Amino acid sequence: MKTDKNTVIGFVLLGILFFLYFWFSNKQQSAAMETKKRQEDSLARVAAARITPQDRENARLDSLRRDSASRVSAAGEFVSAGIGTEQLVTVENDVIKAVFTNKGAQVKSVELKNYKGAIDGKPVVLASNNQVGYSINTGANQSAQTSGLFFTAAEPVKNADGSTTVNFTLGAANGQQIVHQYVVKKDAYMIDWNVILTGADRLLSQGQMNLSWKTETYQHERTAAYERQMSNICFSEGNDFDYISVKNEKKFEKPVQWVSVVQQFFNTTLIAKNSFSDGQVKWERKTDSSNALANAEADLKLKVPVAASASVPFQLYFGPSDYNILKKQAPEMDKIVNLGRDMYSFVRPINKYIIMPVFDFFASFVKNFGWVVLLLTLFIRLVTSPLTYTSYLSGAKMKVLRPELDALKKKFGDDQQGFAMEQMKLFREAGVNPLGGCIPALLQIPIFFALYSFFNSNISLRGQAFLWSPDLSSYDVIATLPFSIPLGFGDHISLFTITAVVTSFLISIYNMSMTPTQDNPMLKYMPYIFPFMLLFIFNKLPSALTWYYTVSNLITLGLQFVIQNYIINHDKILAKIEEKRKAPKSKSKWQERYEGMMESQKKLQELKEKNQKRK
Repeated sequence: MKTDKNTVIGFVLLGILFFLYFWFSNKQQSAAMETKKRQEDSLARVAAARITPQDRENARLDSLRRDSASRVSAAGEFVSAGIGTEQLVTVENDVIKAVFTNKGAQVKSVELKNYKGAIDGKPVVLASNNQVGYSINTGANQSAQTSGLFFTAAEPVKNADGSTTVNFTLGAANGQQIVHQYVVKKDAYMIDWNVILTGADRLLSQGQMNLSWKTETYQHERTAAYERQMSNICFSEGNDFDYISVKNEKKFEKPVQWVSVVQQFFNTTLIAKNSFSDGQVKWERKTDSSNALANAEADLKLKVPVAASASVPFQLYFGPSDYNILKKQAPEMDKIVNLGRDMYSFVRPINKYIIMPVFDFFASFVKNFGWVVLLLTLFIRLVTSPLTYTSYLSGAKMKVLRPELDALKKKFGDDQQGFAMEQMKLFREAGVNPLGGCIPALLQIPIFFALYSFFNSNISLRGQAFLWSPDLSSYDVIATLPFSIPLGFGDHISLFTITAVVTSFLISIYNMSMTPTQDNPMLKYMPYIFPFMLLFIFNKLPSALTWYYTVSNLITLGLQFVIQNYIINHDKILAKIEEKRKAPKSKSKWQERYEGMMESQKKLQELKEKNQKRK
């Protein structure tokens, strides 16, 4: 008992030392960073003071003159397109507000009317730093990117079907013309983009359009770090979905149908109706403290008929990563919603055909999503109850047998093999499966991974408050720490994480009460290590997931209590054991082989001990 007490004290002191170390280390690093920043700011102020206002103005005018001359030269036959004034055209429907610019005749920004930023509460804006264009021949040995040319914007036209069309035109004196036509449909996040080329055989070399798309994503959720982690690049190559997350680039070897820059709950997607022939995409997650998430750059090639005129159809999607919306867009786009990928792809069917339909069913008549998660948890436990009931029953029987197991432990002492043989015999007589308790744990693995993917990608949970959590799609915070704890814990404490850990701890205590006394202190405290690890695993996970885990643990505790106190008849079990002991024994082949193996090991151990005594 003294050893156990010393072990506990040692663990506590070790934990306190780690805590103090991380706190002191974090404080020292913060102080060093502040000192460095003050020095850099001071040097920058000194350098700026040496530059006169006249120098700044001269530098600005010189830069403008060089830039203008360069653009006029590159514009070639499209003389008027080299220099111009940016004009914005705004087109709205019920779900988006799209702003177009005549510079490059492209989308400048898209505001999502039904979604607010988690930080500022303002409407989510996508493509705020977006640039898409392609190279055209503007004259003999001259070329320019359309993204740098000024088009002429026409007034938006309202169509009979409720859509709105806006045209941007770029013309040359030799009759060549480029029209960018955008069609904003009613109640849609998808924008049709048609590129109409007059003189296509001269504008494009050998009928190839080299399209460049650059974009940058920005924070819309509570923490930029977690949103960066959930970001990736998705695409359809050869009509098959794929993505990159860890890698920074992808070269396409098959025709590409679409490329998407994905955040946690939103995405911007470029679609080629006739498919890109090949190309590549590069991207990089930000690592600084800004609200920028990632930079993406795609260079894509597309074959255009070598003819006097040609029309190239594209589409642009700016909107939520909502499964029900995306499956109505381009093929395979619904897989942007991560319901299970790679080594966890086995959970995608669980999410797609079970979790999602059940969740949507409950959400159709229950408005608070916290109670929807609770109902989903009850459904999952009900479906898995036939498998888990027998294991809980077996566990309850083990608690009844504990006095006998403890007696066997004392009887055999250090003879572990003899104890194991008698323990197996006792379990067989009582009808106990010693591995039965593993079934709930094994069932939790695929269900946990399925729900981890589902709750992290389910946009319907975004901004939904429940109890003390303001947003079920993110972690809740009951306390903010003055420092950050490593290993994934962070600088906050989540109350739903605490409830999940405490209920897991109670389950561990219950399970310990059903097993024979352990002599090894490490084995005795091993069941408590898992709940402690959950602190670091759960503290940054969505509240919906930790709330699910809490409810599931409470159900487990309730079932074990009811089975132990109202279903199991302890006297009947003990009487049945005595009855089986008196009856002729029949063993299965597996039991015979197991007992034979244990007997052989026991004899081998006795022989070793005899040899050691002789020496």
